Amino acid sequence: MDFELSEEMKMIQQTARKFAIAEIAPLSRECDEKEKYTPEIRKKAGEVGLVGAWIPEQYGGAGVGILGHSLITEEVSKVDMGIGLNIIAASFGCEAILQFGSEEQKKTYLPLVCTGEKVFAGAFTEPDAGTDASAYKTRATKDGNDYLIQGNKMFITNGTVCDFFVTQCITNPTEKKHNSFSLIIVPAQTPGITRNKIHGKMGIRASDTAEVAFENVRVPQTNLIGKEGKGFGQLMNFFDTTRVMVSAQGLGLSEACLETSIKYAKERNVFGSPLISFQLTQKKLTEMAIMIEALRGLVYKAAWLIDAGRPDYQLAAMAKYYSGQTAVFCANAAVEIHGGYGYIEEYPVEKWYRDAKILEIYEGTKEAEILTIGKNLSK
Repeated sequence: MDFELSEEMKMIQQTARKFAIAEIAPLSRECDEKEKYTPEIRKKAGEVGLVGAWIPEQYGGAGVGILGHSLITEEVSKVDMGIGLNIIAASFGCEAILQFGSEEQKKTYLPLVCTGEKVFAGAFTEPDAGTDASAYKTRATKDGNDYLIQGNKMFITNGTVCDFFVTQCITNPTEKKHNSFSLIIVPAQTPGITRNKIHGKMGIRASDTAEVAFENVRVPQTNLIGKEGKGFGQLMNFFDTTRVMVSAQGLGLSEACLETSIKYAKERNVFGSPLISFQLTQKKLTEMAIMIEALRGLVYKAAWLIDAGRPDYQLAAMAKYYSGQTAVFCANAAVEIHGGYGYIEEYPVEKWYRDAKILEIYEGTKEAEILTIGKNLSK
């Protein structure tokens, strides 16, 4: 058993770290305040191989797998989880194309993403259906050689900035619920699509989130991913992979909280002594450090197993659940250690506190992860 990262993994980790410090850090506060999306940062990231890095080299990616992608996610999330999401989620939805798409689809779409020029979005969640993916209502009806798509999607990452949607639709309404869905690639500029940016989010404000409406949107049936009626299973496999990426977000944010808190506690003097010399402060820092190391093990192992062709979906659910718990705990502890300063914009922990909460909600709520894990344990 060897826990040492390979030289290739260390290199991609270092590249991501340097990029985040040089390119993301200077824009963090402005983008948070103005809800500003950063296409220029995404394109620069594409130039150094950080966008779609998990995609195999034959399709234009860096070929570093899910572990490499997780390392990139960890490093950019240490600096700004919102801007980082613009880089790591530019390929969101392409996982389904790589796993289930045709060779022509892979060669057509995947290289466009890796350069940072094009952006994908996963159009899954709906206004009345989030965790219950089987309750999606968006319909794709055959019309000649095309599909006509009708429905609404909600909380779509990259929704107003993407070039393509991977869209979950009902194509076989007469089949049993789980056999009625299909995934379809929809160009974002297709007539009939309306996209509205969602403003006023608590955190990750630099990341674009939108409501999307499809009204008689016509796309060719060749845009179907895999076989018709297999979309629900494809989507579950998709989430089992992308949850590892989200878990890496929590790892990076938690590490930033710990590092910043240690630095502040060493510099801050109270009652004539450094704050870090007090046992209550040490307790908070210790608990943060233990949770981070436990989370690191879950994330890295879950990613490594996917790359090894032996995905453990229960482990991925554990990583996602514990990531949210760790990030929220560490962000809260960081604010407490900073005291009054932690409550204002002078220090970044105020922002990290707001960012952390989404990790318990998107890509599977913490309650959904508990149900997934519990169901597997009961078998």
